[in-house]
Amino acid sequence: MEKIFGRPKGLTEVPFHYCPGCTHGIIHRLIGEVLEELDIIEDTIGVAPVGCSGFMLDMFSCDMVGGAHGRAQAVATGIKRALPDRMVFTYQGDGDIAAIGMSHAIHTAARGEKITSIMVNNAVFGMTGGQMAPTTLTGQISTTSPYGRDNVFAGPPIDLPKTIATLAGAVYVAAGSVDSPKNIIEAKKMIKKAFQVQEQGLGFAFVSILSTCPSNWRLSPVDSLKWLRENMIPAYQMGEIKATEEVKAL
Repeated sequence: MEKIFGRPKGLTEVPFHYCPGCTHGIIHRLIGEVLEELDIIEDTIGVAPVGCSGFMLDMFSCDMVGGAHGRAQAVATGIKRALPDRMVFTYQGDGDIAAIGMSHAIHTAARGEKITSIMVNNAVFGMTGGQMAPTTLTGQISTTSPYGRDNVFAGPPIDLPKTIATLAGAVYVAAGSVDSPKNIIEAKKMIKKAFQVQEQGLGFAFVSILSTCPSNWRLSPVDSLKWLRENMIPAYQMGEIKATEEVKAL
């Protein structure tokens, strides 16, 4: 019998071991498919910080480097400048890139570093215990906001793609989700274009993907998807937020 669906060459045989209902695995697969379709596996270096994203070091077929918490983009910048012919990407949670890594995110975009950054936004710090993140929604309960996020105390959530889009060095900024087949298809297109931007040396590319975190949200996998659709998608600007004329021509 002919095999018509399998693991993309961009992924290793290491099984995903994320919590049930977590959508990291879907995003991993999309990246693995893109690496294979663009035929850049051997030329790519991925950078992951600590947290749930740290598991991916063994899951991708390309070279992988581990970075300190929030410093993946600093590490990626050094790699890209030392090896400008390589494709370099970071894969970071929202708690990582929008909190301790915020200064790196802003200045990486401002400098127009020719790397690709993917932010997985589940509105909490995942592995470290479900604490409130800069992306936690107003009123959302977390381990450090047991009565819900109070905007008077903590300020409103940060929509990082919108902030990154204001910087000239960021030539492609998009935000998607993996909660449905339609959105998964769109998210893959965004990820692929972000890598193509780097292939052409056009500047910094940033893609945010909304993801579930059933364990820290204290919801079932099915209810997590529903919560994401009803609460996160309306709260964040979605789609291609910024694309320069050169990017549109790709």
